[in-house]
Amino acid sequence: MHSSMMGKVEKAMRYAHEPDRVKLQRFEAIFSGDNGSHRISLDDERWQCDCHLFATAGGCAHTLAAQKMLDPMLSEHARETTLYSHVEQVTAGV
Repeated sequence: MHSSMMGKVEKAMRYAHEPDRVKLQRFEAIFSGDNGSHRISLDDERWQCDCHLFATAGGCAHTLAAQKMLDPMLSEHARETTLYSHVEQVTAGV
């Protein structure tokens, strides 16, 4: 491998350990839950899930898990959901 490419690979590896450099604007995934798979998405800083709880409560375990996994790459607004604020209070000991 050329030395210029090796430098790019090293830079990429450093970036991979700094997820706060990335801000997600759009995200879509299939989440394998305990009772089946669900399509989750983030678009325009709004979360969606095709599960029943999300439709009734505006949040669910599937989107909350994704928020926790992707936290460093989310905007402040994408972190502001009903369930996420409860998790932050619990982990802070409030």
